[in-house]
Amino acid sequence: MDNHTTVSYFLLLEFSNSRHLQLLHFFFFFLLYLAIVTTNLLIICAVAFDHHLHSGMYFFLMNLALQDVGSVSVIVPKSMINSLLDTRHISYFGCVAQVFLFVSFLGSNVSLLTVMAYDRYVAICHPLHYETVMNWKACIEILMLVWVTSLLYGMLHTIGTFSFFFCSNVVNQFFCEIPQLLKLSCSGFNLVEAGVLVASATAGLGCFTFIIVSYAMIFKAVLRISSEQGRQKALSTCIPHLIVVSMILLTGCFAYLIPPSNTPSYLDLWLTILYSLLPPLFNPIIYSMRNKNIKYVLWRLMAKGISAERLLQFLLHL
Repeated sequence: MDNHTTVSYFLLLEFSNSRHLQLLHFFFFFLLYLAIVTTNLLIICAVAFDHHLHSGMYFFLMNLALQDVGSVSVIVPKSMINSLLDTRHISYFGCVAQVFLFVSFLGSNVSLLTVMAYDRYVAICHPLHYETVMNWKACIEILMLVWVTSLLYGMLHTIGTFSFFFCSNVVNQFFCEIPQLLKLSCSGFNLVEAGVLVASATAGLGCFTFIIVSYAMIFKAVLRISSEQGRQKALSTCIPHLIVVSMILLTGCFAYLIPPSNTPSYLDLWLTILYSLLPPLFNPIIYSMRNKNIKYVLWRLMAKGISAERLLQFLLHL
């Protein structure tokens, strides 16, 4: 594209030229999207409909589920539609919206996991002070801070990414991913976005360090538990949390800080899938479905049946 000012749309990654493989990609992403949305909506319904779960920990779990639904809804449906209709197009403003919303949700994901690690630290290490420290007012203020910070974070990345002209419109990824967009910049090295990425890596490292320290204190407290069953239960809960956080941050750092290849790469694709699609799939299983209170509420809701009217009223108030 000789005139770099005429970029009005982008061409996303085409998984295959074969129509059968395109349809296979559509069904694979459809099943993955359905599983993610269903499991996370179950968590949202359980917390919303049962007053016994109206506490700080479950409040954060519900917002994590909302964030997971939002993050996959920003990127997966467009890729599915493109495969189904045999097209690769996404408009310029659609790409801008994808970058802003996805990065905002990703930032809120890491922030929420950090807050939840602190929540577990207070609950396990200082149980007598938990109701005072993590009261409703504190939880709402923390959540507001998380979402405001995440929106500002997404705005900075969006401004940094789209502040320069593009010399090509071919994005070698199934959604508008920042590293792939930066590669298309006419000016080469994007100093603004590079600064935002370095700041993001520093913040991510800070969150990861905070989480590690929180869980180290939790492990120290857990080792004092006389019951072997109690120790195993606490460790089996904390270790999967660390695995999910490590997967998001490590794969995200590799995807964003290592220069992408000039041609479509399976490594770039799988790294993107690891940090964008697998955490929303695993979060409900690790953080919620293994919780006996949530399992009991879900079983009770399934037994009684959630009325369509109540569900519709709840969704309209989201």
